[in-house]
Amino acid sequence: MIKEKKKFSVRRLFRSFSYALRGVRQVIYAEQNARVHTCVLVCVVVAGMYFRLSSTEWIAVALAAGGVFAGETFNTAIEELSDAVSPQYDERIKRVKDFSAGAVLIMAITAAIIGLVIFIPKVAGCCY
Repeated sequence: MIKEKKKFSVRRLFRSFSYALRGVRQVIYAEQNARVHTCVLVCVVVAGMYFRLSSTEWIAVALAAGGVFAGETFNTAIEELSDAVSPQYDERIKRVKDFSAGAVLIMAITAAIIGLVIFIPKVAGCCY
């Protein structure tokens, strides 16, 4: 049976955004790594304003930060679902959680490299 599409509703749209924002807030409050990423992002934004990043540099920073936060959010979702499906220890669930955490680590390292490529020349340029 095909589900009938619902008519567009601004109220439903805003409600869906509120659910998404609640999810982001829950990840930041519940996950230590998300709080670390948030603190790092605040520092990067302040440094970016100080060094007057170009539009292209801001795009790179935004994509990197968005990737890290999206990865952290997916990781949290996978962990929560895994714990709900298998509360007892399961080697397969452990592997899934490790894979998910590894994906976040890869994105965080990539974001750090992007930050170094952008900021090292600016820091070195202001010192000489």
